[in-house]
Amino acid sequence: MSYQPLTTPYYSSRRQSGWNRNQNTVAFASSIKLGPISHTILIALMVTIIGLVYLTQATMTTSYDYEAQKFDNQIAELETKNADLKVDNARLTALEKVQSSNVAKNMTTPVSTEYAR
Repeated sequence: MSYQPLTTPYYSSRRQSGWNRNQNTVAFASSIKLGPISHTILIALMVTIIGLVYLTQATMTTSYDYEAQKFDNQIAELETKNADLKVDNARLTALEKVQSSNVAKNMTTPVSTEYAR
């Protein structure tokens, strides 16, 4: 029996390049072939999936913006209430200071009061 080398284009190109250590000597050839329509559909699906991921991320940042805006509104409302309470506190403490002042203590009550009609 004589040895007959294979003459396929793949085998001869692999044989010419030489084999090195730790390299595969067998190439996998898929039996499934995709046409141009299948490639177009696969690319459209990948673009759609990437678009959905992008929309999900954009929606998440928008929801964080709504939460931040809600907190900003609460802070503004509490600052307004704080300012109102400061005004009320100043008014009430001023009344107490006037009543306890020396001028108010030296005042006398009138004997009679009359009102104009």
